[in-house]
Amino acid sequence: MALRFYNTLKRRLQKFKPIRECFVGLYTCGPTVYNFPHIGNYRAYVFEDILKRYLEYKSFEVKQVMNITDVDDKTIRDSQKEGVSLKEFTERYTKAFFEDLKILNIRPASVYPKATEHMKEMIEIIEALLKKKRAYKSDDGCVYYEISKFKKYGQLANIDVSRLQAGASGRVQKDEYEKDNPSDFALWKTWTQEDGDIKWDSPWGAGRPGWHIECSAMSRKYLGDQFDMHTGGVDNIFPHHQNEIAQTEGFTGKRFVNFWLHCDHLLVDGQKMSKSLGNFYTLRDVLAKSHHPLAVRYLLLSVQYRQKLNFTFESLGAARAALDRIWDFVRKLETYMEGVDNPKLDKLIATAQKKFEKSMDGDLETSNALAAIFDLITKVNKLMMKKKMSQQNAQAVLSVIRKFDKVLGVLKEEEKIPESVQKLVQERLAARQQQNWELGDKLREQIKQQGYAVEDTPAGPVIKKI
Repeated sequence: MALRFYNTLKRRLQKFKPIRECFVGLYTCGPTVYNFPHIGNYRAYVFEDILKRYLEYKSFEVKQVMNITDVDDKTIRDSQKEGVSLKEFTERYTKAFFEDLKILNIRPASVYPKATEHMKEMIEIIEALLKKKRAYKSDDGCVYYEISKFKKYGQLANIDVSRLQAGASGRVQKDEYEKDNPSDFALWKTWTQEDGDIKWDSPWGAGRPGWHIECSAMSRKYLGDQFDMHTGGVDNIFPHHQNEIAQTEGFTGKRFVNFWLHCDHLLVDGQKMSKSLGNFYTLRDVLAKSHHPLAVRYLLLSVQYRQKLNFTFESLGAARAALDRIWDFVRKLETYMEGVDNPKLDKLIATAQKKFEKSMDGDLETSNALAAIFDLITKVNKLMMKKKMSQQNAQAVLSVIRKFDKVLGVLKEEEKIPESVQKLVQERLAARQQQNWELGDKLREQIKQQGYAVEDTPAGPVIKKI
């Protein structure tokens, strides 16, 4: 099956073909660093991580660029409330963001450009748009993009621009505005006293960029005038991504991006996250309740990215139970040493891999991919219990599970069990086979003293770190 994605621009599934053979240019909208991201933000970041990992699984080289928005209305407002510099304020939350990515096993992007470090590139685009008369300087000193000059405006978001009001009433200066409100938007904002010392020089006077121009400048610098994929949450479609298209294509005269992928909202207890409802959680809030970070990751990827995901602490508990089942299965495979070779295992593995890849090829259907893995677990567990497979078979199954995890990223880091513990486990197994229960209990206690527990299963002993 060919690799297919739902392209927001075309509103249909399309076969994926990159601009350059075996290379994918991927731009993923990153955080605005004015606070700790909430778990809904991390649904998007996990989806983008799965996308990148699966492209690499399919042997593509991926260059992922994720921006850091470190200057906008929110960062200026909140840094001033705290009475600290913009740089100090945003670096605090940028550091926290990278810590969270590591906790959730999200692989680093190739580049993390910051908006404040790309003023030259933004000014270059704005100057060109003014020369092409796609933008204009207003009487308030700001530079606006004139959306009526871009005939395809509204195409990505399926927005009717016929309601556009001409003149000043049809402009919006703030970085974000209400959905379905097409308006000329600010490319450059003139400095005001409310901005304090946050300003940069430009041909139009001191000021700062609008939010939308930042991504156009950074994506173009690191991925070129045209690239393969741009992703984000559905709330980015309008106005942000629509405005990126207008200003970038207005500047280059070329198609900006071939594939636009957007993940749907994360709900909490069936409702939109809101501090007033008491259901607003950052990743740190969730982990403070003693939940495993990989359980959070598993829950966020367990539903296909274009479907709404309802987050509850009950569903997070179910995610942990599913993970425990996978982790226990891996431990059994690692320590399995009995039985005879079973030629049917190759077919089971091949079938699981085919189902996994078919699911992921079809617009990253992660729920079906997980079902293929659990079906394999069920069948192999039965064979291990009956000792109808060999250690070599177990290693082959383990190999394909680890291959799947290169995409999913939910296995714990491999931890080498100390030889002293392995020796005690083998001695205990021998004692139990000789029905020397007293010695077996003593050896179990020695194993426990070294920080490990041993669980007796039909497939043999399983060692777990306490």
